[in-house]
Amino acid sequence: MAIFTLPGIADWLQIAALLLGFGFIALPLGFRSGFLQLDPQNLQVSVKVVLITLFAPAIVEELAFRVLLLPHPTEHPSLLEQWLWGSFGILLFVAYHPLNAWIFYPAGRKTFVNPIFLGLAALLGIICTLSYWQSGSLWTPMLIHWISVAVWLLVLGGYRQLQNDHS
Repeated sequence: MAIFTLPGIADWLQIAALLLGFGFIALPLGFRSGFLQLDPQNLQVSVKVVLITLFAPAIVEELAFRVLLLPHPTEHPSLLEQWLWGSFGILLFVAYHPLNAWIFYPAGRKTFVNPIFLGLAALLGIICTLSYWQSGSLWTPMLIHWISVAVWLLVLGGYRQLQNDHS
């Protein structure tokens, strides 16, 4: 159902508000800790990253950690059910990153165990969960996730950081 639910105008406004809120927290924390650094990438890298990150992590992770795991809003879960499933999903989402780096993506090992990265991943998981519950759509958390990862990789040093992890 969530795949076929298209976001409405209120959902698009919510995406903007959640991304702004994420930025207001993530940017000062990331810059102050040195985890984020301005490092814009060239056009060739940017096109590749934008296309790849649309599918993984954005669509794949949002399907796994929101759409398939959480009750859909049309199921009318109680607040307790939402809180329990949401917390469980966010914990899995955060734990998945170091596990993924260890098993499938060794280039990300140093980055994906960094406490600042994990904290920002938790915050991203929270806002994606809120977006999913509000809209009932895969597309709102997917867009938030995609934009956040693409901006980190292409502008805020994530691409170079992962390249340095690899070396």
